[in-house]
Amino acid sequence: MSIMSSDRVHIVGGGLAGSEAAWQLAQSGIAVTLYEMRPHRKTEAHVTDGLAELVCSNSFRSDDAETNAVGLLHAELRDANSLIMRCADTHQLPAGGALAVDREGFSQSVTKELENHPLVTLKREEVTHIDPDWAHVIIASGPLTSPALSEVISKMTGSDKLAFFDAIAPIVYRDSINMDICWEQSRYDKSGPGGDGKDYINCPMNEAQYHEFIDALIDGETADFKQWEEDTPYFNGCLPIEVMAARGRETLRHGPMKPRGLTNAHNSDVKPYAVVQLRQDNALKTLYNIVGFQTKMKYGAQADILRLIPGLEDARFARLGGLHRNTFLNSPSLLTEDLTLRTVQNIRFAGQITGVEGYVESTAIGLLAGLFTAAQIQNRQLSPPPMTTALGALLAHITKNANKDTFQPMNINFGLMPEILQTEATFIHAETGEKLRGKARAFAKKRARQIGFTSRARQDFEIWRLSESACVSL
Repeated sequence: MSIMSSDRVHIVGGGLAGSEAAWQLAQSGIAVTLYEMRPHRKTEAHVTDGLAELVCSNSFRSDDAETNAVGLLHAELRDANSLIMRCADTHQLPAGGALAVDREGFSQSVTKELENHPLVTLKREEVTHIDPDWAHVIIASGPLTSPALSEVISKMTGSDKLAFFDAIAPIVYRDSINMDICWEQSRYDKSGPGGDGKDYINCPMNEAQYHEFIDALIDGETADFKQWEEDTPYFNGCLPIEVMAARGRETLRHGPMKPRGLTNAHNSDVKPYAVVQLRQDNALKTLYNIVGFQTKMKYGAQADILRLIPGLEDARFARLGGLHRNTFLNSPSLLTEDLTLRTVQNIRFAGQITGVEGYVESTAIGLLAGLFTAAQIQNRQLSPPPMTTALGALLAHITKNANKDTFQPMNINFGLMPEILQTEATFIHAETGEKLRGKARAFAKKRARQIGFTSRARQDFEIWRLSESACVSL
């Protein structure tokens, strides 16, 4: 089979996403040049020159495809013939219900597979510009993109900066917010574009609750900056809430927690001393972010402290807050549904730079970038996976469902999928035959909901996979 030079795909970055994209293209019969700047130019985080090096944990997180969104994504990637998942399974280590790997063996396995593939050319050099003669490009340079390439991407996307401290606000599942305490209202009842004057969920605090919350913030345990983050300053407008609290007890009450322009719908006679606001974070209205609540607190302490907020006592978090160095695009405003850059039609992005978090999430976007590019070269139509699947939900979130004004990196979770219809089932104890009540009933209902998501996803993914059978790698 002859390969036209115009069909060759140039992939920048040999991490999880770039490696997966290269594999999917090569398996589809398309020639690939994969660029990895290590070992000639090192990053602050990597220690080897292997492809798909795992720089943090060696865990791919839960492998439970029945009740966990990450495990579901694992299953879909395996069904799509993912190289990353195959190598992870080959080098699996004991880790209970999680998928942990021997990181050195895993990386060596991915490297060997790509080095030995007849359609993959691995070049160990830094890409500092995009050659105008490259007909097809996938940029998968990761969260530590080099300064030279960051400048190129900035010019292409119109972004002023790509490398900075990524201020992440916590995100709460909408159905875990107690609306007997909270209410919907925009400040002064103002409605923005598409709004109705009730664009925020408001959590009221009296004076005692506010000061208890401030004390907890000041005493909360914070995470240390990693070595490569220490010299990158964060913006003054994105200060962690614990830093604001330490600057003065009333600072937050005159900042993101100001009560002005808000009236408690449950008790209009009592004016709140402070108010925490949550704003819709996705088109499905399943996720809400806590406005202005970026934080460097450790996850355990953070969840406990945030549940001190009235109305969030039983909050479930799709993502906790954070502050770290990152490089990512505002993908909902820049990328089409097939990951193409709107302003430069021959360039796709993949991996963490698109605004996904996590090893398997980066792999998933790399896989899709490879499949979309292969379909384009072969003049085939490839529809995106349904939003009811993990792959489809993740893709839809970064390209169209996330709020572009508040877009931040995200892991896969059930909140990115359309809700399932749940009937009010009666749950019975297997041994006593009695109706489940309280926590037991809540647990059973939660599990039924999770299985509802995964069962629907597995069915819809298989229909999509079979309908796209013209794709060689599927």
